[in-house]
Amino acid sequence: MKAGARTAIALAAAALVASAYGAQGTSAYPSRPIRLIVPFSPGGSADNLARTMQPALSAALGQSLVLDNRGGASGVIGTELVARARADGYTILLITTTHTVNPSLLKKLPYDTIRDFAPISLAASQPNILAVHPAVPARSVKELVDLAKSKSAHLTYASGGSGSSPHLSGELLRMVAGIALTHVPFKGSGPGVTALLGGQVTMMFAGPLTFEAHIKAGKLRALAIADRKRSSALRDLPTMAEAGFGGVETGTWFGFIGPAGIPPDIAQAVHEAVVKVMAQPDMNARLAAQGVDIVGAGPRDFGKTIREEVDKWAKVVKQAGITAE
Repeated sequence: MKAGARTAIALAAAALVASAYGAQGTSAYPSRPIRLIVPFSPGGSADNLARTMQPALSAALGQSLVLDNRGGASGVIGTELVARARADGYTILLITTTHTVNPSLLKKLPYDTIRDFAPISLAASQPNILAVHPAVPARSVKELVDLAKSKSAHLTYASGGSGSSPHLSGELLRMVAGIALTHVPFKGSGPGVTALLGGQVTMMFAGPLTFEAHIKAGKLRALAIADRKRSSALRDLPTMAEAGFGGVETGTWFGFIGPAGIPPDIAQAVHEAVVKVMAQPDMNARLAAQGVDIVGAGPRDFGKTIREEVDKWAKVVKQAGITAE
């Protein structure tokens, strides 16, 4: 047999084996436990969501879902770990809005936010609410903006630190409304809320769980929800668009991604498992109680969201001159 013929046969055999291996690898997925990296410390919103979903998602996938908290550096440590992992669907990452803010906020990342990852599923979101102290003479966003434009008021807003969601939200409102606002950063959202309750600052953006009890008790006044739709928990609260300031949509979303190169059918299998879990009535109820809305967007739509969010926050960070602490 000629060398060329032997080479052709060898290549054909190799291709057949690879094809069979690939088919087995995807059709049998998952055949062993899946590692879910949570790039934040235990106790935060991302960790709470992961632990809430873990039992049901394990059942939907038919394999154990092992949580691995790798906090630090605004999520960069855990994210880099996944960027370097094998693209076989057995290491996935739970990301939040922070993932799309970091490229603009941090000078250098050890990975490319877009190219080094494969979007899988945008699971849920927790929109921010804009609230003011009851002493503030504004009962709508328009009245608040008019107050800011007057010479009689110096408006301040609290946040949990430079680059945090409340900080970026305040800057986005300032840019869209064309008003002057003074940022007052605290070491965490908790102290910021305390300052707002005490009247030391004018306003703050935060999630529904942070504000809901204070709003119902009359200790804070909610003006709008920074989302495209109204909150099921606060149905009478208008959206920022309904209040006349479209474009101020902020909050924290939660989604799953993996290393670039994950086979599309594996990404789709994980996404379908996420959707199945989110459709369960008890899961809906538990997440609603945490102020979380179900999204359920697949790989293509989630990829589009990630790109849009990177561009959106890049403009805010650059125009506001925000730097990481």
